[in-house]
Amino acid sequence: MGHLKTFILLLFTTALHYILSAADALLGINPFKNLEYAKAQGKSLLLDLFVPGNIKEKLPLIVWIHGGGWDSGDKENCPALMFAKKGYAVASINYRLTQEAVFPAQIHDCKASIRFLRANASKYNIDPDRIGVCGGSAGGHLVTLLGMTHGVKELEGDGGNPSVSSRVQAVCDFFGPTDFIAINEARLSGNPKSEQKLRDFNVAGDKNVVTRLLGGTVENKKELAEQASPLYYAKNVNKDKKDFPPFLIMHGDKDPIVPVEQSISFNDALNSAGLDSTLRIYKGAGHGNLGGDSMKALENFFEKHLKVLKSFSK
Repeated sequence: MGHLKTFILLLFTTALHYILSAADALLGINPFKNLEYAKAQGKSLLLDLFVPGNIKEKLPLIVWIHGGGWDSGDKENCPALMFAKKGYAVASINYRLTQEAVFPAQIHDCKASIRFLRANASKYNIDPDRIGVCGGSAGGHLVTLLGMTHGVKELEGDGGNPSVSSRVQAVCDFFGPTDFIAINEARLSGNPKSEQKLRDFNVAGDKNVVTRLLGGTVENKKELAEQASPLYYAKNVNKDKKDFPPFLIMHGDKDPIVPVEQSISFNDALNSAGLDSTLRIYKGAGHGNLGGDSMKALENFFEKHLKVLKSFSK
């Protein structure tokens, strides 16, 4: 009986795969599933790529980076896929989770995926100078790091196409943490209001997602915690401002996991450094679907910074 159930499940899964592939084809979207963009620790790192097939000119690309506290989640069910119907190529990536490797492995993988997509741009009809990234929560943290750390040797890694640029041209961050030092200080403050905003961070030992990310507590890994914090780079901008992409940051003011102050501080630092950043705070929204005009704001942002502009300096 168990074998029959397994067979039926396999049959259903296979049929669903072909149904979804057929639906993509009818919409003129060519799916390229499970492309290996690099290898790490003997494991293939994979991404999915969806390319509109009815557009001759080079396409802007949006890369989705999933959330999940750096220890869960994957590339499936990509919410950015809607953009494939709007004239964008869309990619969704897997990266090493904290059970497999600690930071900076996660950003190494994200950068390797950008390098792979840029190196193979002509093969998939992608404009290598119009690559945007988008992610929520842990994915938001990683996309902001992508935007702030182009050329930072310690975070580039050497996985896949190391001679190719990992630079991105637009960043949308949904409620990602940006300052692990401040999160730790709030966690230890004893302030009940702060504790209410740190549901996943305000736990002890190995259950703390930041401890798992860093391979130790913030107190014991302070230098690494700074290296992993996008705010650190925003406060220490010492490169040409043209090296940095525009940012769109969106956050709910009732977020119980990542305090909205994280996005406020990061946006303030970007603006103080003279960089292009817009913060949208959604009243009453928690950690997840922000509602309101958030999706329209995202569409307008990429329309302005990727689709309309035909090329960027490298």
